[in-house]
Amino acid sequence: LTDLPGELLELILCCDVLGAADIGRVSCTCRRLREAWPSLLKYYSHSDSVSWLEEYKARHNAGLEAQRIVASFSKRFFSEHVPCDGFSDIETLGCPSHFFEDELMCILNMEGRKGLTWKYYAKKILYFLRQQNILKNLKEYLQRPTERQSFLEGAVLIDQYCNPLSDICLKSVQAQVDDITDKVRKVLRTKNPRHPSLASKAGEILIPEVELQRQVLDAMNCVLYEQLKYKGNELDYYNSLNSYIHQVLIRRTGIPISLSVLYLTIARQLGVKLEPVNFPSHFLLRWCQGKEGSTDIFDYTYIDAFGKGKQLTVKECEYLIGHHVTEEFYGVVTSKEVLQRMVGNLLNLGKRESTDQSYQLLRDSLDLYLAMYPDNVQHLMLQARLYFHLGIWPEKVLDILQHIQALDPSQHGAVGYLVQHTLEHIERRKEELGPEVKHRSDEKHKEVCFSIGLIMKHKRYGYNCVIYGWDPACMMGHEWIRNMNVHSLPHGPHQPFYNVLVEDGSCRYAAQENLEYNSEPREIPHPDIGRYFSEFTGIHYLANTELEIRYPEDLELTRATVQKIYSSGKE
Repeated sequence: LTDLPGELLELILCCDVLGAADIGRVSCTCRRLREAWPSLLKYYSHSDSVSWLEEYKARHNAGLEAQRIVASFSKRFFSEHVPCDGFSDIETLGCPSHFFEDELMCILNMEGRKGLTWKYYAKKILYFLRQQNILKNLKEYLQRPTERQSFLEGAVLIDQYCNPLSDICLKSVQAQVDDITDKVRKVLRTKNPRHPSLASKAGEILIPEVELQRQVLDAMNCVLYEQLKYKGNELDYYNSLNSYIHQVLIRRTGIPISLSVLYLTIARQLGVKLEPVNFPSHFLLRWCQGKEGSTDIFDYTYIDAFGKGKQLTVKECEYLIGHHVTEEFYGVVTSKEVLQRMVGNLLNLGKRESTDQSYQLLRDSLDLYLAMYPDNVQHLMLQARLYFHLGIWPEKVLDILQHIQALDPSQHGAVGYLVQHTLEHIERRKEELGPEVKHRSDEKHKEVCFSIGLIMKHKRYGYNCVIYGWDPACMMGHEWIRNMNVHSLPHGPHQPFYNVLVEDGSCRYAAQENLEYNSEPREIPHPDIGRYFSEFTGIHYLANTELEIRYPEDLELTRATVQKIYSSGKE
């Protein structure tokens, strides 16, 4: 093909008889097509009649549009969190969204240590786009009749929303569950070669005989807990990974509700109708031993998927949690209520810590909860307070507060307080005069020794970091200075202080006397690195355009410092 004239090659590739698979194979041999088509073939069926020239033009134009929007984000949103209306350009795209997403993935997958700022904003845009699509899918799922709401699909939707950049799809998760189901059938065949579950496809029949159901559950326990070594994660119970169904399948561990969803799905595929029970502190499944649909809680055996499928009586369920509960807690719950509990678990995990990661989890789980219950005043107020605390999206905070006031006028005190302070925040933002520019030539900056982009090491705590800002003296308030014991330093607060991105993902404010050059500089794996830097040279970071505007004389000093320190050949 490479020996053919370009015009002839174009004529061949535009031929109507070529299918998606043909284009995919050609793409793998062509530099220009290789980045686009192999990942896009899933959007075409073998029977589609496609004008590949028009498709290529559409993909090319979507790529240009994506690059334009990504390039604009750094300039527009460098000094603030991307506002809720910052994605308005993306919501009104004039090109197919899957082409746009594909270009964002190409940016994220660029090799090397360049394009860090582009990757940073491409990731944010892709995060937003995918979450919007997942929310739409979740709302469609919730509108279906209850019998068409698969517990597994609901768990996958929650997983996808909290991990939008991961490659998670229902088809892949279902395939893994089907593989476990096949293993159960093999065990079942050795015990009862004529078992009805062996002759039917997934979920086609319900087995009425209790003894035949028991054989299925025994085979499931054998495969899940003995062969595959699934278990409840008692050692790291409060890890959010335990709640994500794709991680449960990878790590073979989880919490009661995630393991119950897996257990219930496999059982139903084998003809055993288990039902979810919203038991307090420990999610369970129930298995009917009496008349189907019985309201007598003693007609059921309760199954603890977290406890290796152990079958429990009512009294043993109470022993499990250490106290008596009323009959209502033994009742079956809907798929929506199961999702509510799963999201509630994630909400509680997000509240446990005050880190960027936990705040993101809290934001995501609040989005999911309010998608299911949009008028829940308690969670609306939590969302408003969270955005207010993070200093983001003040206009959206006002909208949420207005909605709360309309739903529950008794909240006027809390609403009024937040409205007042949010309006003050908006006014302060309007009064900001643009970026402060710091020139090293100014007399007041003569004591500043280090510059933007240098890889440093903290003398006391030993962490590695990169400088992304500095002040000639400590600019924090008296309370922070007192809490951080700054006065115990030889030079106290009257010395340069540096904003640094730390390898553990945190941002810190460090005194000059506590920092030293890192003898073995390496990349700092911080999620915000691309917000400030465009490239890692192998020794230091290069400030992006917006950061360079604020520190116009630092780049030359950084280069001179690097040349002086690492000229011995360590680079």
